[in-house]
Amino acid sequence: MLNRDRWNEILEALTSNVFRTILTAFGVFWGIFILILLLAAGKGLENGVKMDFGGRATNTMSMWTQGISKPYKGLPKGRRFSYKIDDVVAIKENIPDLKIVSPRNQLGGWGGANNVIRGLNTGAYNVYGDYPEVILQEPMDIIDGRFINYNDINDNRKVAVIGQAVYKEMYDKNEPIEDSYIKINGVNFSVIGVYKRKTTGGDNEEGQKQIFVPFTAFSQAFNRGDRVGWMMITANDNVPITSIKEDIFSLMRERHTIHPDDKRAIGHWDVYEEYSKIEGLFSALNIVAFVVGILVLLSGIIGISNIMLIVVKERTKEIGIRRALGATPWSIRGQILLESIFLTIISGMVGIIFGSLTIYGLNAILEANGPVDMFANPSVDLRVILAALAILIISGLLAGFIPAQNAIKVKPVEALRTE
Repeated sequence: MLNRDRWNEILEALTSNVFRTILTAFGVFWGIFILILLLAAGKGLENGVKMDFGGRATNTMSMWTQGISKPYKGLPKGRRFSYKIDDVVAIKENIPDLKIVSPRNQLGGWGGANNVIRGLNTGAYNVYGDYPEVILQEPMDIIDGRFINYNDINDNRKVAVIGQAVYKEMYDKNEPIEDSYIKINGVNFSVIGVYKRKTTGGDNEEGQKQIFVPFTAFSQAFNRGDRVGWMMITANDNVPITSIKEDIFSLMRERHTIHPDDKRAIGHWDVYEEYSKIEGLFSALNIVAFVVGILVLLSGIIGISNIMLIVVKERTKEIGIRRALGATPWSIRGQILLESIFLTIISGMVGIIFGSLTIYGLNAILEANGPVDMFANPSVDLRVILAALAILIISGLLAGFIPAQNAIKVKPVEALRTE
């Protein structure tokens, strides 16, 4: 059926009025081009937002204490309480499906007083007392030395891992960290490593201005005893932390004699819940992009259908002659459908090529100029391209169907009389 004569007829029909054909094809080209750009932009925004998490374990919750808002068992409201190391053990023993429970303590904070000294250099930094697992919950690259380990924990070693920004402010350029010390609130700590945060968000610089020391050494050096400032809790991959956090809260309320209905006593930030909201937002954006792109594409398909109706009208006499010479209705219908599909696919493929080149150029610009906040690596999944091709083929069939039906309704005698 797809012989050379038929293809010659298709090309001749489409090139008989080149300007009209180009204008008609532009609608499909623009529709598929806009669809690809919208999806790529949505993916770039999604990638940028997810990069701000910096590889953070998203199935994680941070939990801290707040003021108690309800009296309970003779104890007044408004009192304060603190977590203890025993609470960490209780959570691990009583709550299944948990991967990591990290107790944490902290010194300093944004806008705090200078708390770190090295020689003549001073600075105000966040200092965390942590266990080694925290690097799995807040991933960072160790660019020099090592991170804290369990030997440091068990031996109460006063060692510290400093951020890249801390190193730049406290050390000379290319100065080694071996055998160097920093003084935190008057206590000397040996520097064993330098880290760099993986996040690319607006707080990236602040994220490099942190210091990590072993939890046990922190508690000993700064008189924290067995107190725990807050915890980071990560669930197993197949169990959302959101689904088990109430069990953790109930256990803590019971251990600290807090009213079961007191929702204010325990503060928390559920990373999984926030991350799920972000994923839901981008799913909605993708749907909007598809709807807008397909509507624009539909306008192009309507244009092709209209032009094919005009083509059929102009070729009425030709169709009548072919019918008189024995051409079957299916032969006439197939010819019109092939012309419609060919025009649709060619214009759509040009749109895909231009869209791909635009995305490639945008990625090249981003790579050359560095990452942009909340936007990175715009791209389109191959499955989307295949779906677009399927849409083009179906659209071509729909665009040519009505003109094809009109073509086979032409009676040979009436067609031959048409001028």
